[in-house]
Parts: sequence; C-alpha cells; structure tokens
Amino acid sequence: MSWQARREGYLSSAVLGGEREEVGAIEEWQADHYAIRRYQPVDMPDPAYPALIYFHGGCFVSGDFETHDRQMRMLCNSAKALVFAVHTRLAPEHSYPAAHDDALAATLAILAALPQWHGDPGRVALAGDSAGGHLALVTSLRLKEAGAALPAAQILIYPMLDALGESQSYGDLGDDYLITRDMLLSGFQAYLGRLPASHPEASPLHHPDLAGLPPTHILTAEYDPLRDEGEALYGKLLRAGVAASCQRQLGVIHGFFQLAGISPAARHAIAQVAMLLKGL
Repeated sequence: MSWQARREGYLSSAVLGGEREEVGAIEEWQADHYAIRRYQPVDMPDPAYPALIYFHGGCFVSGDFETHDRQMRMLCNSAKALVFAVHTRLAPEHSYPAAHDDALAATLAILAALPQWHGDPGRVALAGDSAGGHLALVTSLRLKEAGAALPAAQILIYPMLDALGESQSYGDLGDDYLITRDMLLSGFQAYLGRLPASHPEASPLHHPDLAGLPPTHILTAEYDPLRDEGEALYGKLLRAGVAASCQRQLGVIHGFFQLAGISPAARHAIAQVAMLLKGL
C-alpha cells in the first residue's frame, strides 16, 4: 500500500469508534510543526481539571485528529478532564527526530499554558497508542533527562517500543491479525531513516535509564505483534523501581482501543483510562 492509501484506510476506520459525543468545547491550533486540539468537558470541576496529553497512533506514517476524535471525546466526558490531542509530523515526509521533537515541544507548550484552561499542573498524564505510546514514553524520558517537571502518570496503549521487531509475538502474530509485522516495521523504517534501530529513541524498550519515570500503566492486546514488548517494558520498569501496572486484554488485536462502536473491550479500556485520569 502507498503511504496515502494507508492514511486513507486508517481514517475510514474511524467510524468504528462509535458516535461522536458532545463535549463542552473544542479548540484547535497550529504551532510551528505540530498541531493541538483541546477538548473541554461541560462541567467545571473544583478547583481544576486533570489533563491528558495524547499522541495518536499510526505507525509514524498515518493518523490525525479525526482518526482519534471519538476516543478523545469519550475520555474528556468520562474523566471530566481536559484532553489535548497532539498531531506531530508524519513520515516518510518527515523523519527522525521530527515527531519526537514535536511531541516534546507540544507537551512543554501545553504545560506552560495549562492554568489558563483551569488545568491542574499536578494532575497531568501523557498517553498514546501504538506509535503514540512510543512518543509518550520518549517524551517522559526527555523531560527526565532535562530535569523538567514530569507528568503525574503515563498511559501506554500497545506501544511500539522495539524497532528491531525480534519478540516472539512479532513472529507468532505478525501475519494474520490485520496489523502485521510488515506494517509496523515499515513505519519504523520510514520514520527512523538512518537512525539505527538499536538507538534508545528508536527502541525505548532498550533505553539504559528507565529509573525515575512517572507511574506507568501499559495496556497490551492478546493478538498483537507488539504484545511482548509492552509486557517486557513493564518488567523493566519494575526492576528500575518505577511504579507500573500492565494489563493484557484478551481476545483483541492491535488497534482495538479505537473500536468502541463495536467492541465491549474497547469501551471497557476507555473507561479504565478515564478512571486512571480521575485518580490522578
């Protein structure tokens, strides 16, 4: 498939996310190389909203606000939280470190402006699915390395963590469950360019310093080539002294989080993420 065909196919599947829930307000703006869409709930909490900064999936080559709009609306309403969807530059037009740099710049800009939207700086989570989970993790690592304030939590939904693709689940589940080994690795290759797959920002599963990261929840899918690397990260975080939890959702494939219109498991996962936000 061409890159454009992959993007169009991903967008066409968004209807499986269910109805578009009404929220209190939506605002969207472009800044430098990234864009942000803010979702605000109807009811004003006291004293301030928790906030979610969310990076969409799409194997670094596809995805946008519309592919994830339904999930962001649900999270906004269920958690009574400010939700900031971040759109970064896509490969192959923009290779590493474009998306990583965009994710960090957008996060810093949101954190700096959060009080003007009545957001609570102490109750911020970074999250993302697939390539977006990768960006959330690398953004937390970059914040830590810079000595900047860290989010209160990070939520990684079947994240892309290993550009080498050598796990057993890549071998066992890489051909027959819609999102294939080739789709995932071709996305990595298109984005990473000349960056070695072993580099810690290409494969954050192998990052040498995971200690000091914020509490982390990882969600994996039973029939997903990425399943094993998400669960391997969970083990590494625990060994590094990071508060972490991991849940394998049975009976589902990569991408199920976006299928709330047809999947009870997706609706449950969205409700679970909303509960995590409420508990910040």
